[in-house]
Amino acid sequence: MKGIEKRFSGVHALKGVQFELCEGEIHALVGENGAGKSTLMKVLTGICPKDSGEILYSGKHFNPKGPKEALDAGIGIIHQELQMMDHLTVAQNLFIGRESTKHSSFFLDEKAQNRRAAELLKRLNMNIDPEEKLGRLTVGKQQMVEIAKAVSHNLNVLILDEPSAALTEKEIDDLFSIMRDLASKGVAMIYISHRLDEIGMITDRVTVLRDGEYVGSRNTSELSKNEIINMMVGRVIYEQPKSHSDVPPDAPVALKVTNLRAGQLVKNVSFELHKGEILGFAGLIGAGRTETMRALYGADKSDGIVEINGQRILINDPMDAVKHGIGYLSEDRKRYGLALNLSVTDNSVMASYENISKGFFLPLKEIESLTSEYVKKLKVKTPSLNQLVKNLSGGNQQKVVIAKWLIRDSSVLIFDEPTRGIDVGAKSEIYMLMNELAKAGKSIIMISSELNEVLRMSDRVAVMCEGRLTGIIDIQDATQEKIMSLATKREQIVTD
Repeated sequence: MKGIEKRFSGVHALKGVQFELCEGEIHALVGENGAGKSTLMKVLTGICPKDSGEILYSGKHFNPKGPKEALDAGIGIIHQELQMMDHLTVAQNLFIGRESTKHSSFFLDEKAQNRRAAELLKRLNMNIDPEEKLGRLTVGKQQMVEIAKAVSHNLNVLILDEPSAALTEKEIDDLFSIMRDLASKGVAMIYISHRLDEIGMITDRVTVLRDGEYVGSRNTSELSKNEIINMMVGRVIYEQPKSHSDVPPDAPVALKVTNLRAGQLVKNVSFELHKGEILGFAGLIGAGRTETMRALYGADKSDGIVEINGQRILINDPMDAVKHGIGYLSEDRKRYGLALNLSVTDNSVMASYENISKGFFLPLKEIESLTSEYVKKLKVKTPSLNQLVKNLSGGNQQKVVIAKWLIRDSSVLIFDEPTRGIDVGAKSEIYMLMNELAKAGKSIIMISSELNEVLRMSDRVAVMCEGRLTGIIDIQDATQEKIMSLATKREQIVTD
């Protein structure tokens, strides 16, 4: 790709970008959110046309008119946001458009299709039922299905946009095995990820973009993690685990949960959250962390006792939780956190209308000023406050969700995978913001699948396994080994 230019609604997304990919190579494409990575890949796969520049594919000029033309040419992409249909089965999603039919007829052969799916999933070491509805799977399992769908095509180039964001360590190992096997067969891969440790493990070369411009390409073996970060953001980012809690010993209890139960997974979960505390929730995917928080927030039916500042409250639905000062940042921001076809302003204030409205009228200037304040504070990259949220990058969408709850001024904030799909620069900004909120007296529950993140941010770490709380560790005593030990224990052994 040479001299690629692309503009959107006043945003100069790509400024003469170049990129090179060799046969059988795993090539990392990195940069902050809004750097142009996804846009460059959309140009390559025909999702959006380039304004200028040229693409040479196998030595010939290539200008796909759409994703199907690119796929037919052997170029496929796994998007950061899932692109599948929840109401269909795993097998139906895998082979949509390529369905199995009965001999000499137009009728679908579901049994044959399920067998094809089972063989594919077994070959990829994915323990997934091909007849299960996709919507019933965890986000991590859904991501693996999308990976399997891409692999099922006979590709020459495979683009993976944040494929590991929702995967467990075991699933990531399986993914890397699949990638190495494909590379050995000559398939070239473009790997987009904000997890820089993974880049060092799996890629051969690294290309860095910054603000829509090409920064440079280097062999992965020649670059340290800090050097990659410096190329990405143009500044040094420091990441150190927290060595001690900043919460005073006599800090009051802001939230107390006793014997919370929900569905068949959440089983008698009890914990306390203090004022100004960041309580990290760790565990393997499927441990019940998200289900526990959905029950607490009233999104799912539950039993148990919930107290805010010593007063017992009833939460029958999310509106009750919001009225009692609880804000919830979902791991699936597009499904549960945003109205994609509304503006940055509308999304930012949607939880606060009852607080800022004056009778039947909305103070539009006040709303605009309030939104502008938080857009600047969170460094949301948007051409205007009227920009539709669907047109923002994933990291900037996440910041808009955070702005929504900050404007609402919730006293208890539940952050479910708050930095999923966000680059190291934006992560650092969100970490600083969370620490500022805690210092200001906000109480935070943070679910994260990244143990480094848990150890960096938490004052205490609560660990779950199979729907039960198996332990709570003070941060000065927490290690990855202790957390993983509790994450794999089925019985409840600590209720501190």
